[in-house]
Amino acid sequence: MRHAPLLLALMALSTAGAQAPLGLFDGHGDVGTVRTPGTVRYDPRTEEYVISGSGQNMWAGRDDFHFVWKRMTGNFILTTRARFVGRGVEAHRKIGWTIRPTLDADGPHVTAALHGNGLVSLQTRRTRGATTEQVVSPDSLSDPSDAVVQLERRDGVYLMSVARWGDTLVTTRLADVSLPDSVYVGLYVCAHNDTVVERARFSNVRITVPAWAELRTYRDFLGSRLEILDVGSGNATVIHTYAGSFQAPNWTHDGKALVYAQDGKLYRFDLASRAPREINTAFANKNNNDHVLSFDGKLMGISDQSAPPGQSLVYVVPATGGTPRRVTERGPSYFHGFSPDGKWMAFTGQRDGVFDVYKIPTAGGAEIRLTTAEGLDDGPEYSPDGRYIYFNSSRTGRMQIWRMKPDGSEQTQITDDGFNNWFPHVSPDGKWIVYIAFPPPPEVSATDHPFYKHVTLRLMPIAGGRARVIAYLYGGQGTINVPSWSPDGKRLAFVSNTKM
Repeated sequence: MRHAPLLLALMALSTAGAQAPLGLFDGHGDVGTVRTPGTVRYDPRTEEYVISGSGQNMWAGRDDFHFVWKRMTGNFILTTRARFVGRGVEAHRKIGWTIRPTLDADGPHVTAALHGNGLVSLQTRRTRGATTEQVVSPDSLSDPSDAVVQLERRDGVYLMSVARWGDTLVTTRLADVSLPDSVYVGLYVCAHNDTVVERARFSNVRITVPAWAELRTYRDFLGSRLEILDVGSGNATVIHTYAGSFQAPNWTHDGKALVYAQDGKLYRFDLASRAPREINTAFANKNNNDHVLSFDGKLMGISDQSAPPGQSLVYVVPATGGTPRRVTERGPSYFHGFSPDGKWMAFTGQRDGVFDVYKIPTAGGAEIRLTTAEGLDDGPEYSPDGRYIYFNSSRTGRMQIWRMKPDGSEQTQITDDGFNNWFPHVSPDGKWIVYIAFPPPPEVSATDHPFYKHVTLRLMPIAGGRARVIAYLYGGQGTINVPSWSPDGKRLAFVSNTKM
């Protein structure tokens, strides 16, 4: 008996070790009665979870499943890329998100359920022991092997949004369910057959606390997550977080660091050490998020509003830092891209209350107006071969992607869809365009790119054609305002947001 305390301590350490590698979550375990205990494996390198679960069903008056959970209060957005592992046994095996006040098998809940046969449903049990109800999504998937599943609580309303990975989300709404403020939220696997064990892989898992109702001005910021997306696999990982706002990452020429704007200053974030370091820009300490490195990596163009009367002006500075040299005489001017030979700078200028695209010699000189159409033109960026300038324009009523020759001729619309599309960035090999898509009016006007919205990053061939979603996120302003491709064209950097 003298060894009992030591034995208990060792058992506690063993339990803590087993529970530790859970990433965003606090704990896991089986809910209800299962023949084979479930498991969870978390890979901190890829930020992926592989969860196994048994259980008879999640239906009627009780549920049996494996649950990986976190305690939450208030509003939140739960997002993941969900994939079944293997062919499975039962057509109605289920994976997804669930929200529950308790860990009781017969407790009330709201659940986003992706079934093995492609059915997607928003399920709920209103009170303890009550019969489960469901609303079937109109976007049931013919191939459920790779899907995005999102479940949001917004002031007591529950919204499930689903899609085949790469497609546009379709949302189902549930407004008449009452759960307490404090709940368990998390990922689950149910085999729908207690004699077997099913597995699922979850990546791009994000638990987001969105903007609160009192958030009214640009001075009230949520926290920021710096993410890197592998374009080929679609897997995104969070490499840095900050309780305030940083914005607009772009890659250095050597691929070793990212540059972003934070609190009026610019920072170099070293990818090896995962540490930020302030870049010296001398007097220019009111930088906004429009900063771009030249194609050869030697210069950086910045937009700063330190000079009286406080309007944004375009400057150039050595990429490693130094004293900026003013390029534009008039403001507001917002820089967006160098020409490949470094001789020209493309920027957005507001002149007489109208925003248009301009270019100006990097060495200094007269600005040249390139667009004159009705509406707002913004985000100009040269293609790597120098043949075109890509930009976004609201001239047709919605913000869409356009291109033109560097002299302003042959202005041609590239996208034509129901979203507001901003900030086109061409891949280093010149084959792809990535851009950010904002919701359509009335949620977002054609001339605004606000913070804190459900947005997507979309990838389309440079020659045109169908654009597919490569990132589903909560962000907007500052997410991808500047060129964000890695030098090898395999990765993208972007910013998402959450309250921290």
